[in-house]
Amino acid sequence: MRNQPANDPTSARILRVLDHIYANTDGDLSLDHLADVAALSRFHFHRVFRAITGETVAQAVRRVRMNRAANLLVQGDDAIAKIANSCGYPNGDSFARAFQGQFSVTPAAFRARGAMQVARTTLTERKQMTYPVETRDLPAHRLATVDNTGPYPSIAKAFDTIAALMTARGLWPHAQGMVGIYLDDPATVPEAELRSKACVIVDKKCEITPPMGEHVLPAGEYVVLTYTGPYSGLPAAYDQLYAQWLPQSGRELRDLPCWERNLNSPMDTVPENLITEICLPLKPA
Repeated sequence: MRNQPANDPTSARILRVLDHIYANTDGDLSLDHLADVAALSRFHFHRVFRAITGETVAQAVRRVRMNRAANLLVQGDDAIAKIANSCGYPNGDSFARAFQGQFSVTPAAFRARGAMQVARTTLTERKQMTYPVETRDLPAHRLATVDNTGPYPSIAKAFDTIAALMTARGLWPHAQGMVGIYLDDPATVPEAELRSKACVIVDKKCEITPPMGEHVLPAGEYVVLTYTGPYSGLPAAYDQLYAQWLPQSGRELRDLPCWERNLNSPMDTVPENLITEICLPLKPA
């Protein structure tokens, strides 16, 4: 997070979260609570945290708690159960498992060895901005949708479903493009529970009836990254937005999910030529 502009609310909020974790190892360090500490939307908090720090929230919390436990075990004489509780583990067995997972020895063996050891973050140098990014004022979009639950690549079935429905009902003359909305962060939500929506932008005259749903993307200013390449490269594009563009811009995100607009289709385009726009909603400057 070096060399960021003075007006960098995003990095300041992540630093505030890190300070809170260090000061409250025995407290509530859940994802929702830390999002409140950061005053960041739950749609974006974890992606921002991971992109800037190189760790998931769970990894950071575990590392800080285990380092405090290691320090107390070597430099103090409190009972292991008391140390576990002060590090947010009222259950001794879960503490022992977490500690051994971090340091490969039990707390008792670590204390007996008497050598201080800490787990450190693995920070990587940020690469140069790769993909073109711009801010745009976008109108509201009315969407016909089909919901999907499961690994994000499985949204292909939902797109097939909505395409078939649009064809069967003769609705393509009302269509203005296809959009995917991704409501969860794969780093924090099990694959089987990830929620997404396969969508077609439609005009006001389009009749939307079940099994299609209706959703509206609000008008406003968005940061738009244009990514060209196979869909497997999209996570790196998201990291560029969250870890590089956002801190450097001094802008803040609205409490709305990100979405993707596909400008062509894998049905007739080779993977390296696929074009996807990633759209993140911005608060007014």
